Amino acid sequence: MPSDQSTWLIAVPQDGDSESLLPEITNKLPQHTRLAELGIPSFKTGTLDSLIALSEELPKQDAFFTATVAKIVDTLRNLLNNDPTKLVQHVLVNELSADDYVLGGWKWNDSRYGVQRSLREMVDVLNKEMASIDNVMKAKLNNYNLVKGSLVQMQRKKTGNLSVRSLVGLVSKDDIIQDSEYLETCLVAVPKILVKEWNLKYERLTNMVVPRSSSYVPSTPLRKGLYTPKRPIASDSEYTLFGVVIFKRVHDEFIQKCRENKFIVRDFIYSEEQIAKEGEDLDVADTTEKELWTELLRLSRTYFSESFQIFLHLKILRLFVESVLRYGLPANYVGLAIRPESKYTKKTLSVLTNHLSYLRPRSSSRAQTHSTADEFAGEYQSLMEQEFFDFVLYEVPWIVL
Repeated sequence: MPSDQSTWLIAVPQDGDSESLLPEITNKLPQHTRLAELGIPSFKTGTLDSLIALSEELPKQDAFFTATVAKIVDTLRNLLNNDPTKLVQHVLVNELSADDYVLGGWKWNDSRYGVQRSLREMVDVLNKEMASIDNVMKAKLNNYNLVKGSLVQMQRKKTGNLSVRSLVGLVSKDDIIQDSEYLETCLVAVPKILVKEWNLKYERLTNMVVPRSSSYVPSTPLRKGLYTPKRPIASDSEYTLFGVVIFKRVHDEFIQKCRENKFIVRDFIYSEEQIAKEGEDLDVADTTEKELWTELLRLSRTYFSESFQIFLHLKILRLFVESVLRYGLPANYVGLAIRPESKYTKKTLSVLTNHLSYLRPRSSSRAQTHSTADEFAGEYQSLMEQEFFDFVLYEVPWIVL
């Protein structure tokens, strides 16, 4: 059963029975089902062996082409934050929706893929073009993701809680002791529920902790013996950041004691140059990310159009190859593109099956080949996996917005 989320491409021999095919089927199909003729050129058929080889190979190429188109759509969706109103503006094929491109009287691009070439040459050209698109997209997307990841990491340092975030911009020059031979300021993130415990314990965590260096400022007496209470350096919903002055010789011991008491010592060296550098790095990363986002969006839009066209041309080649193997010569076939209404998928298939039942005798030999293929060392294995109809049918998945 063909999918109810795809457009069906079918092919039948071009003979007397097919002349009025389009209007007759149109009258029988459920309402709102879209139907259009699909131009299938008369390619060079080549040898039977070459056709069988292509019939085996084309499903693999089809899967690769389908995956490449899908990855480009996913890239666009991610770039546009999964906004369907924006996505619909970018998943265009020659400025048409994918449906309108397929169902708008599609014709083979002879100027780009001249039918004077052999089937093998055209398949190779299509595959080379799609592989090139896939490689460029992978490289561009990887480059963008690296820059985006770096930017997110920088931004996370600015937005996390005080136990992890960057302290640049929070700690001022006046908050720490610099250029002292014996003393240093340790910055400690204390869980809010442990602030009272910190104030009671910090002076006795180790020897050589400067008294009142976290809760009072010794250098600013109001009058003899009294000091101004010192506020925390910073605070958020989870942690309070304190500075405490210790002797350098007890640095490691003090850190260990803090860990034992669930106080988090933050590594930080005050540097005007570092502050400026982090600000510049963030600005550069932000600017670079925006530029690469714009470039990747433009490239994805362009390559969606290109890849979808290549993808559809490969589908037409599959229709032709299978039609020759099934119906034989002359290699003249009528193609139809049908977009069924999802709730009428079974009825649409029933109409096609009944209307094209006249093809059954011509398809029977091919069906027999399918049923006995296991005798030939897997030569027709991929064909056996396909659902068999009296007419040739392949599907183009819908672009889900």
